[in-house]
Amino acid sequence: MIRKARKEELDVIMDIYAAARKFMAENGNPDQWADGYPQRELIQEDLNKEQLYVYETEEGIGGVFVFFLGEEPNYNRILDGKWQNDKPYGTLHRIAAARYGQGIASKCLEWCYEQCKNMRGDTHEKNKSMQRLFEKNGFVRCGIVFVEDGTKRIAYQKCEEGL
Repeated sequence: MIRKARKEELDVIMDIYAAARKFMAENGNPDQWADGYPQRELIQEDLNKEQLYVYETEEGIGGVFVFFLGEEPNYNRILDGKWQNDKPYGTLHRIAAARYGQGIASKCLEWCYEQCKNMRGDTHEKNKSMQRLFEKNGFVRCGIVFVEDGTKRIAYQKCEEGL
């Protein structure tokens, strides 16, 4: 079940992000979430904006992600390609699973797409796991965007035909 995260779950959520940082570093992507990203303050802000979601299993929280409808300022400029359309879209950020290989991340992407049939997301060029996840779930590589710290990310989009 996917639902909005609760403030009392913040410690568990931060543990999931810590495990995701470790997983990325061990799998050839030590740079994307360096220096403790995402910081507790950022996740608290996501929680306050009611855009932080969890994937709940019988054992507890199995995954966490940010989903929102509306403009993502980092997506206003895209290089080496273009977005599939300029219609309103949903954005996925900061997805992490408590355990890998159970399809939790795919279920989170599917849920986001059910909420909005025009989805965008991005990932680091070294994050091969996330690139495979996007592509396995029907997202198309659209170009390069830049995040707040000026580093580049591969931009993805999935939209319903005709949008």
